[in-house]
Formats: sequence, structure tokens, C-alpha cells
Amino acid sequence: MTQEEKFEKMTTQPIPSLVSRLAVPTIISMLVTSFYNMVDTYFVGKINTSASGAVGVVFSLMAIIQAFGFMFGHGSGNFLARKLGEKKEEEAEVIANAGFFFAFSFGVIFAVAGLLNLNRLAYLLGSTDTILPYARSYMGPILVGAPWMMASIVLNNEIRYQGNAKTAMFGIMAGAVINIGLDPLLMFVFKLGIMGAALSTIIGQFVSFVILLLTTRRPENISIRIDRNPFAFRYLGEIVAGGLPSLFRQGLASIAGILLNVVAKGVAGPELADQTIAGMAIVSKLSMSLNSMVIGFGQGFQPVCSFNYGAAKYKRVKEAFLFSVKTCALLMIIISGLCFAFAPFIVEQFRKGDEMVVQVGAFALRAQCLTYVFGVWIILTNMLLQASGRAFGATVISSARSGLCFIPVILILPRFFGITGVQISQAVADMIAFFISLGGGLYFLGKLDKMQKEKDGADS
Repeated sequence: MTQEEKFEKMTTQPIPSLVSRLAVPTIISMLVTSFYNMVDTYFVGKINTSASGAVGVVFSLMAIIQAFGFMFGHGSGNFLARKLGEKKEEEAEVIANAGFFFAFSFGVIFAVAGLLNLNRLAYLLGSTDTILPYARSYMGPILVGAPWMMASIVLNNEIRYQGNAKTAMFGIMAGAVINIGLDPLLMFVFKLGIMGAALSTIIGQFVSFVILLLTTRRPENISIRIDRNPFAFRYLGEIVAGGLPSLFRQGLASIAGILLNVVAKGVAGPELADQTIAGMAIVSKLSMSLNSMVIGFGQGFQPVCSFNYGAAKYKRVKEAFLFSVKTCALLMIIISGLCFAFAPFIVEQFRKGDEMVVQVGAFALRAQCLTYVFGVWIILTNMLLQASGRAFGATVISSARSGLCFIPVILILPRFFGITGVQISQAVADMIAFFISLGGGLYFLGKLDKMQKEKDGADS
């Protein structure tokens, strides 16, 4: 498909079918990625409770790696999609290359800094003394893989923003399948324990990286080549600004995870710290998996939004957003109801034999089930503003759920309600963030109506 044909498809095809076709591969990619994260949690849970706690500790580190990957990936992806909408293909190619090489280089710096401060980093992320040996074994390989983990996120997003969601899906799925297969093999057959889970993750991520990099050589994709001005610093500011909402969303999620571990450790005391951290870690992974479906659908919406916004088709932008909100809200109502009903059974699958872990996790999961549907508006409003180049508004909304709202809530509620305060903190933060994003989203939708009227008046 030529760039001209792609432009025609993105700006003229009916919105429901177009968004759905782009969303299905990204939902599958997100679910598969979430699934192999859950597989790690499942198999590590067979070792002991401290090992399960280490997954929660290192989860925050992986969130930081993903945060920078998404910053460069969404920043360059949004930027190049708008340029394609403006039919500036050569500029889009330079932007794509810059996003990739900046991410890989930053990943190298991040990995070296982390490996030189492994113990300090583990305690900073909320590790206890009993969790530390497992956290070190898990963190080391993950840090080694940081460069290609960040770069593969960039490649996945840049390919997706060009309207080639299916192509991006195959790269992600291949790595995920390898990760899932290697987990029990390395952990139990080769007796590598929790380090085997980490090695499985970075090997799978490397396979995805190679496949996605080779995929950029296909005619329908922008090619990643070192001779195409790989460090175009003139675009760095725009890439970072466009990716800041993703950085804040993921980065603050990591800070929130760290605070969750630290506060849980303090509230539960030495006797129950590992169980509380493990229970909350399981729920964090489950919540990530459930929200990944909304994020996946939103990733199908975003290229449609960017293309049409660049082409000044504001009515289609609004139509795509509202269609995505309605579809995801219905999906999350159904899923939340099932998870609420079977919460103890679900949590128990990840840590059998430890009743305290199940009690902590089940109550926290049920609390979050009450607010998952409100998260749909938060996530999709953030994506709408980000894809439309509204970096500041998107950053505020993306920061609200895991940062601006969650951080004060997790610091305050446990002082009054103990462990219960830890368990309900995310649900309370979600409701506050919903009202913040509701105002921002409705304001921008009104602005889109005004811009469309002005365009129609100019054309007539």
C-alpha cells in the first residue's frame, strides 16, 4: 500500500470499521504482552512469597523502562503520523529514525547506571531484606535488556502509527510466545529460578526487537537506517513533548508502584510485609492486563486521530473518540463484573497456599473493579489529546491517575485505614482522576466542533 493509498484509507473509510480493524491487532498485542507478564507472576509464585514480592518490586523498574520507550515511541509516532497526514513523507522518515536511535542510546545509558547501583536500586523500589536476593536476580537481566526493550516499543508504535497495526502485532506476539515457552524451561528444568523468568523476558523482547526492525524494511513501512540522520536533534524537542504524556503516565505509575511497596511494607509490619507486597503486586499486574485492552483499543484509535487531525478532518476525530469510549466502556463493565465475582479465585491462582496474599489481593481487586469503567474515559481522553498534539493537556490527564491523584492518596489513606487504605487507594485515585479528565475531554471535544465549523465556513 502506497502512502497515498494509506492516506485515503485513514481519512475516508467509515470510522467504526477503520478503528476496529486497527484496534484488534493492538488489543491482541497488549493482551499477549500482559499475558506473558502474568505468566512470570504465575511461575515465580511457585517459588515462595518473597519471590512473588520481587516481581512487584521489579515491576516498577520495568514500568520506568517502558515509560521512556513510550515517550520516544508515542512522541515520534504521533509526530510522523501528523506529517504523513500533511503528506510530508521525507520529514516523517527522519522523525522515525530519530525516535528509534534516541531510545536505543538512552537505554544503554539507563542499563549501565542501573547495573552499577543494583542493591541501592532494589531498596529504592521498595524491596525488603528477604525480597532483595530475588529482586537482584530478576533486575540484572532486565537492565541488560533495557536498550532493545525501549527500542522495540518505539518500533512497535511507529509501525502502528503508520496504520500497519497487524504488522506490529506479529513482532510483539513472536517475542511473547518465546517468553511464555522459556519461563518454565529456564526456571525449573535448568533450575535458574527467578533469574530464568528475567532471562525469558529479555530473550523474548530481543526476538520482538529483531522482527520489528526487519519489518521496517517492508515497502509499506518507513525504513530504519543509520544513514538517515539518526540523531536529528532539531526534532528531539517535538518528540519529547509529544511523548511526555506517556512518560508521565508510565513514569508516575512506576513511582506509584514504589510508594505502594514502601507504604505497604510500613503499614503491614515485618511479619506481613512480604505477603502484602505480593498481594498488591498480583493485583497491579491484573489491573495492567485489564487496562491493556482499553489501551490497545486506544492505540487503534490514535493513528486515525493523528491522520485526520493532520488532514483537518475534525469531525472524524470526534467520531472516532466517542466510538472508542462507548465500545471500551461496555467491555469493561462486563469484565469488571466477572472479576468482582471471582476475585479470590483469580488471585489464588498466582499464590496458592498463602491465605493472607489472597485476602489482600482479592479485596484490592474488588475495589478497583468498581472504577475500571471510569478509567476508559481517562485513558482515551489522554490518547485523544496526545494524538492531536495537545501535549500539556495530555500530560496533566496522564499524570492524574497514577501520580497527581494516587501519590497523595497512598500517602494519606493508609494513615487512617491501615492495609485497607493501601487496598482502596488506586480506586479512590481513579475516581478523582476521572472528574479531572472529564472536564478536559469535554472542553477539547467542544473545540473540535468549533474548528470543524470554521473549516466548513472557509471551504464554502
